[in-house]
Amino acid sequence: MRVNRTLQQFFGTSIDLSVLAQLIPEDKKSGLYKCRVLYNTRIVSVECTPYQFRSIQSVGVVNANHISYDYKYADRSDLNRLLEKSGCDDMILIKDRLVTDASFANLVFQSPNGLYTPTSYLLRGTKREYLLDKGLIQEREIRQEDLTQYERVFFINALIDLEDNISMDIQSLRYLT
Repeated sequence: MRVNRTLQQFFGTSIDLSVLAQLIPEDKKSGLYKCRVLYNTRIVSVECTPYQFRSIQSVGVVNANHISYDYKYADRSDLNRLLEKSGCDDMILIKDRLVTDASFANLVFQSPNGLYTPTSYLLRGTKREYLLDKGLIQEREIRQEDLTQYERVFFINALIDLEDNISMDIQSLRYLT
């Protein structure tokens, strides 16, 4: 859906993604792989690399007013520079005082009342949409000053689910903004 939503926005077209299965090498069809699909009006290339969960020991809260990532761009240089500058394993991006995403994931915040994902986001992630559709998480506007109302932040993406527990205690966050 995301690919065709992007193609509609930029080119007014869509592509049949069922051909992707034929483009993935047999030895990459079992196990956990991240497949990067580069495309314009057609599929340009498919790269599959083994996926490893990231170790997150430090998370910085950083100002990202200048970051735009509405679509899953191949060029992540702005995000990569900001992450490097933070000196942390990952970061929580703040745009206009609102919590958005991490460098590689959407965010889910745990409170005694439930699990919440910010209404503001840089990228409309597929796992985020799935968890919302299933009613497992709820959307909520989360401002930077609201972070202390939560106990834990989970990092989710297409390959990382809540059960994988890639998370950080809110009290351990470093405020760099």
